[in-house]
Amino acid sequence: MDKRFYITTPIYYVNSLPHLGHAYTTIVADALARFYRLQGYEVFFLTGTDEHGDKIAKAAEAQGKTPKEFVDEVANIFKETWDKLGINYSYFIRTTSDKHKRVVQHVLQTLFDKGEFYLDEYEGNYCYGCERFLTPKELDEKGLCKDHKAPPVYLKEKNYFFNLEKYRGWLKDYLTKNEVIYPSFYREEVLNLLEEPLPPLCISRPKTRLSWGTELPFDKDYVTYVWFDALLNYLTGIGYPDDPSWQDYWANSHHLIAKDILRPHAIYFPIMLKTLEIPMYKKLFVHGYWLMGSLKMSKSLGNIVSPLELSQTFGVDQVRYYLLRDMAFGYDAEFSLSNLINRINADLANDYGNLVNRTLSFLERNFDGTIPPWGELTPEDREFREKVERGIIRYLEEFPRLNFHTALEELWQAIRFANVYIDREAPWTRVKEGNYQRVGTVLRNIISAIKSFALALYPVLPNSSLTLFSALSVLPSSLSDITRTDLVIPSSPYVIPSEAMNLSFKDLFNWDLPASGTKIKRCGPLFPRVDEEKFLKEEQRVEAKKEAEVKEEPQYITIEEFRRIDLRVAKVLFAEKVAGADRLLRLEVSCPEKRQVVAGIAEYYEPQELIGKEIIIVANLKPAKIKGLVSEGMLLAAKDANGLAIIIPEREKEPGAKVG
Repeated sequence: MDKRFYITTPIYYVNSLPHLGHAYTTIVADALARFYRLQGYEVFFLTGTDEHGDKIAKAAEAQGKTPKEFVDEVANIFKETWDKLGINYSYFIRTTSDKHKRVVQHVLQTLFDKGEFYLDEYEGNYCYGCERFLTPKELDEKGLCKDHKAPPVYLKEKNYFFNLEKYRGWLKDYLTKNEVIYPSFYREEVLNLLEEPLPPLCISRPKTRLSWGTELPFDKDYVTYVWFDALLNYLTGIGYPDDPSWQDYWANSHHLIAKDILRPHAIYFPIMLKTLEIPMYKKLFVHGYWLMGSLKMSKSLGNIVSPLELSQTFGVDQVRYYLLRDMAFGYDAEFSLSNLINRINADLANDYGNLVNRTLSFLERNFDGTIPPWGELTPEDREFREKVERGIIRYLEEFPRLNFHTALEELWQAIRFANVYIDREAPWTRVKEGNYQRVGTVLRNIISAIKSFALALYPVLPNSSLTLFSALSVLPSSLSDITRTDLVIPSSPYVIPSEAMNLSFKDLFNWDLPASGTKIKRCGPLFPRVDEEKFLKEEQRVEAKKEAEVKEEPQYITIEEFRRIDLRVAKVLFAEKVAGADRLLRLEVSCPEKRQVVAGIAEYYEPQELIGKEIIIVANLKPAKIKGLVSEGMLLAAKDANGLAIIIPEREKEPGAKVG
């Protein structure tokens, strides 16, 4: 087969369970894979898990498990989640597999032999969240990592480095001339980063600090940097370097990522490919965040939405439709249960589901469930066909551009017009008049359109489309997936069974399918309506019950959560009472940077007795306004029946000294 399409998700870091952001990326990849298979492409769809690094070792330790036990458990949860969401991937890759480790070590040795790596001593600010050294520009005004809002650790150690700066000019020129990154504003973001020199990439970690990783083949005292390891999964998955077919897939490689991992994919990886003399990937597709209350969903914020729970509550197809319909690819989108329910009720139940249900029900009642022959087409019939075909054509144009929201709206205009068409033609009235030939032609037109809608929507709504294919008798009911084909990669551990391709996109405009005389089977409601008020009330009741149960149990935090708390020694430089607030004092402190803290201690301390005193503050508390004053931290104090006392160091320490 000449036409190939290789699509990947990022491999997901196993320090957290699958969330809506993971599901969105994976559903997009699955939808694109199904779309291209229906167009006759040979598709390879890769996903998997990233299982090495500092965070994994620490997370395993916090749970009292070995890293291997920990990653095995979470990787299985990802696989089970994708299976339950109907994700039809070709291969699930794990970076701890022997196959991947061999590829990583092959690449490391190749580049070492080429002189691309050098050993050097480096000191600087290391972020355990990013798992790399940060440049000054990557710290905020308080010295915290901009991404993780946590203070970096100052490290000095010997490591192996990769001189990225050597290739900056080449990469800048390539990205300027080639539209590889989509949407284009992310390409501009990368080009802006390339305006300044690139720091060397530290590609190793000493085993004295981290042993959970792939060992460097040229130095047994080190393991490789997690990002260098992870990015190579895209090559491992298609059989690099041994399987000769890998190059055919690589020539058509498309990678889906969220915007927070743009730098590794748009800078590190292209330079790695360049040094390996491997061509650049074809496309890098970058999407935005799903937000909750205008904040990115994250484990630390506790605002994670479980895709599995959503699908169990509302249905797999319903969740897939909402995610693809409500996010403009590349931009952020706000998650809302109310919007999800509205999409189910308005688009799926009212527009599409209602069209299917009333058409098949009417056919069963009046034609014994048998598709009637064509009569003469009227101008109204031809107008209907034109509208349907125009909607499908626009859908087919927008979908591969990743404009899913636009593609679905174009198709839905055709679905809505189908409801208008059936209302205008009023077959229920014509049946009473005995005009069965005209009624048969109208029904024939609508059923053919429903077949086309189901086929076009198979990448988005695979389960309901399969139900309709079975009902319309256009596919043997024994087939569970019309789009699977044999994979040609002999080394792949996941071989999809060969199955007959009964339908493809060429059948979208075949108005003679299903054929006259075909027996139709009724199906139940494809998309049951959701009572929003009742559902939301039940949600509130369940949440209230959960909160009550939580209050009854001891509240523990993990060692990881404790490490995120930035406790520091601060010296009070100035103190005064806050006007109009009897309990508040305004303090100016050094920790070592100067900042303002507003504290409710005026009942126990006079301002002058605090000046020069050393106190302990929480330095990474989110700033808050108190009586119009911004408080940039919180001091620690103990209170009992005898009053309140500020926590102070036993001996004098430098302002900014860490407390732990």
